[in-house]
Amino acid sequence: MKTPLTAVITGSTSGIGLGIAEAFAEAGYRLVINGFAPPAEAQALVGRLQQEHGVEVLYHPADLGDPDQCVALVKDGERRFGPIDVLVNNAGVQHVAPTEQFPVDQWNNILAVNLSAAFHTIRTALPGMQSRGRGRIINVASAHGLVASIHKSAYVAAKHGIIGLTKVVALENAERGITCNAICPGFVLTPLVQTQIDARAEQSHLSNDEAAVEFLNEKQPTHRFTSIGDIAALALFLCSLAASNITGASLPIDGGWTAQ
Repeated sequence: MKTPLTAVITGSTSGIGLGIAEAFAEAGYRLVINGFAPPAEAQALVGRLQQEHGVEVLYHPADLGDPDQCVALVKDGERRFGPIDVLVNNAGVQHVAPTEQFPVDQWNNILAVNLSAAFHTIRTALPGMQSRGRGRIINVASAHGLVASIHKSAYVAAKHGIIGLTKVVALENAERGITCNAICPGFVLTPLVQTQIDARAEQSHLSNDEAAVEFLNEKQPTHRFTSIGDIAALALFLCSLAASNITGASLPIDGGWTAQ
């Protein structure tokens, strides 16, 4: 019987990460999931994924702002399941403020979680992938990895950094059977985005629906949110044989945002 493949997915107890985890579980991958869910909620999620998809799932509570915990996330996954086949760096945090008013602690935290964590998980997973001559690394960047918006200095800097890191890792491993790519979603209706819509509604005295429309119209020509399911499908495709010669790419899935 063929041994199932193993995927480590950061920030996967909710939002985009959970959608990616669901897709990989449905495809038969064993999972290492990670996030800040309360213990009971995390274990309930593990149980549901195992029951619904018949795969083994490990929850790891690593704080991705801590380099040592980033390393432990990957190494504990290897101890439980053996070699890591797929690493998806998805975890992210956000704060919005003008640059001159941006809190230094928020800057440091956003750079740590959104950029440095990916470096630490990648450097830990690469030796095992290199020894086997195969592996897939997917970094969930953002349209903000390709273009900028006001009041998001730390987020934009981190996401641009992820694009650069993706390219370097891809080039260094181009002849080793390992690909590294970035997915660049536009606006997805996650709790992070909903918070921004709520703030706009309050500031502009709009209904929530009106604020969401205004929010989308500023950036995405399709005037539709990018779906989590579409992002998950793209991540799975990047792990397929058909995508074996796609590496170092930054793939927008943004309703035309970055085409403007």
